[in-house]
Amino acid sequence: MENPKYLAILILIGGKSARFGIEKAAIDLLGKPLILHQIETLSKLDEDIFLAAHSEEQIFNYRKTIAFPKDVTFIIDDREIFHHPNIFRPMLGIYSGLKELKRLNFEKVYLLSCDMPLIKPEVIRLMIDKSKGFECCIPRWKNSFLEPFFAIYPVAKGLERARQILINENYGLHNFIDKSWKINYVPVEDAIQPLDQNLLSLMNINGPIDIAKVMNLYKKNI
Repeated sequence: MENPKYLAILILIGGKSARFGIEKAAIDLLGKPLILHQIETLSKLDEDIFLAAHSEEQIFNYRKTIAFPKDVTFIIDDREIFHHPNIFRPMLGIYSGLKELKRLNFEKVYLLSCDMPLIKPEVIRLMIDKSKGFECCIPRWKNSFLEPFFAIYPVAKGLERARQILINENYGLHNFIDKSWKINYVPVEDAIQPLDQNLLSLMNINGPIDIAKVMNLYKKNI
């Protein structure tokens, strides 16, 4: 077996935006799809990037409109233990991604949602650095709110956790965080905000109002 690799980046692209009526990753922001904003930033970090999609058909549709870099790898939902063909859950994408990353001998995964397009490389580097010596690394606000879709998790233990969640059909992502893991909670206001004043890295695009908000903040930062 090859030597373990420390970290891979897994972006969930399987969801559709009800407010936009299209795949979330394909939503246009500043002239390009959300997912390309992320990939262009992440490509500066020299980490392997994987995209978790729900089907071959979805990947085909994405490829018709988005020119993905050649070094990005797609992972399709593995439904071996999830027998609901018309139900799509983020946890299924997580399970499928972790199963492949374990096969590839990765130790940890940086899990991202595709609707956070303006992530900053400095913040990603901070999180990776803060994950050293811990099994899990999660941003936490002063009000105790967590950012589970911008966090680093253990691949092997996370895979087993995701498997049990799918079997028990209790899909909330907060159920994925096992408090027995050695977790480093990174303070948003004290550690992340000094690197990203307007916290663009943690902003989600869920509707047209979010597009306008992000564009205004983005313009102030260029």
